[in-house]
Amino acid sequence: MISNSKYWVLISLIVLVYIAGMFVPLFENDSAQFAVMAMRMVQEHDFINLFKGPQEYLDKPHMHYWLAALSFKIFGIHDWAYRIPAILASLLGAYSCYGLGKLLYNKEVGKLSALVYLTAQTIVLSNIDVRTDAVLTGFTILAIWQLAAYIKTNDPKNIIWGAFGAGIAFSTKGQIALLVVGLPILCHLAYTRKWKTLINWKVPVGLAVFAITIAPMLYAYYHQFDLHPEKVIRGQDHRSGIFFIFWQQSFERLSGEGVGKNSSDYFFFFHTFLWVFLPWTVIGIASYWDKIKDFFKNKFQFRPEQEFLTLGGVTLIFIIISFAQFKLPHYLNITIPLFSVLTASYLYGLSTRNKEKTLKLLLSVQYFILGIVFVATTLICFYVFKFENLWNYLWLGILLACIAYFCFKADAMYPRIVTISVCTAVLLNAILNLHFYPSLLEYQGGSTMAQVVAQNSIPVDNIYKLSEGHTWALDFYDKKPLIISSLKGIKQKNDIWVYVTDDELEQLQKSGFDWDHQYTVDQFPITRLQAKFLNPNTRQRILDKRHLVHIY
Repeated sequence: MISNSKYWVLISLIVLVYIAGMFVPLFENDSAQFAVMAMRMVQEHDFINLFKGPQEYLDKPHMHYWLAALSFKIFGIHDWAYRIPAILASLLGAYSCYGLGKLLYNKEVGKLSALVYLTAQTIVLSNIDVRTDAVLTGFTILAIWQLAAYIKTNDPKNIIWGAFGAGIAFSTKGQIALLVVGLPILCHLAYTRKWKTLINWKVPVGLAVFAITIAPMLYAYYHQFDLHPEKVIRGQDHRSGIFFIFWQQSFERLSGEGVGKNSSDYFFFFHTFLWVFLPWTVIGIASYWDKIKDFFKNKFQFRPEQEFLTLGGVTLIFIIISFAQFKLPHYLNITIPLFSVLTASYLYGLSTRNKEKTLKLLLSVQYFILGIVFVATTLICFYVFKFENLWNYLWLGILLACIAYFCFKADAMYPRIVTISVCTAVLLNAILNLHFYPSLLEYQGGSTMAQVVAQNSIPVDNIYKLSEGHTWALDFYDKKPLIISSLKGIKQKNDIWVYVTDDELEQLQKSGFDWDHQYTVDQFPITRLQAKFLNPNTRQRILDKRHLVHIY
């Protein structure tokens, strides 16, 4: 087993990586967009109505924006303040993984479950590129843990906490939260045959807590949409916010209606899983396969030492989201807590059953993954974005020395597998958070131009743009959305600044505008990386430009 001292060292290392990522500029589109939406709540003292730029926003509930706005109220409007609720939710998710692993298996499985969860690549990324998923995932696994505990103990406090977690998750992203919580719990009830726990006075209490928890979100939807049937949202009037969140939302995602279609590949999440669960991918797949074989071998008969919550939950969620016509990699985040418990129980079982051959094979695999990550991070540091100061060499040298110490220290195979896996996650994400992302975001025009605005004391109240095209990063770091205008609209103005693309700059020239100052920065859609961009020899060929001109 892993000693307590080593366990907390590993936890501390990954938490330090999370903290390092707090100070990276916000990514466009979603992170910066959501931060601007929360910022407007604070600046306009309106916590009821959600807006995406000039448009009313129906797609997602309010909880994520409320939490971000609360953080802004406490700490000020900063990128690191925006990330605080996500990090706290992820820590809650880790603690809930510990609780669920301990409940279903034992304390050692619980501890490892938390560690696997915190180091899974998509969970680390969700605290850098912060969307709604960190809060959703943290509270769904809290709900699953507490409801599973209620089924076992019949303790009313468990169903109350479970209902509260489900309510916060539902208020964050809607129906998907109920699906993620409900399917594993139904699988657990079906396997344990404890359906009688549903026939109890405590269940209505739990439903009441859930209703109270989601009431503020429902009121906000009702106030913004149901009271105003004249509002046209995505080409339709008479849109009910309450009907949307209870019925239409997930069906629109599944069908692609409203949000559009981006993938009909039913295996999208299967190959996406290969990277989102790094460095535990191979062990996770092995644990899933081992659990399936075990259940078929025993013909799904109930055994006290077994559980079907994780396997059943993961399988059903995977199947359902795979049929959605609109897919993004971070949709898999909701399955990571269940995969973490499944993976931890498998590794622990191998060690207690002395499966030396399998452990040795997995150890080799984890060394291989570490080697791949080492090569990738070396390329990042010395080719893609070259180190430019001694400080980078210093912290990288210290990090590599620590990893080498842990990797070559004599230890049993089980703790060595865990240690190497965590070191792989720490190495990769330390390089990403401390070097790759800061270098990459120099090519995000909005956040870079915001630095120009600040350095030159350009009045943010006097900056215009010529279309409704998003400028989320510039809006956030200027702490004020740009004023939307047109060529005709700015003709009557003078002493203004206009933020434009290459094409819009050409339009200004052809329309006879003159300017006496021009600032230009590079622009690249940094969340859509491609080989030509990562290659420094071809990077300049595919960059766009963003310009800020002063029209006098």
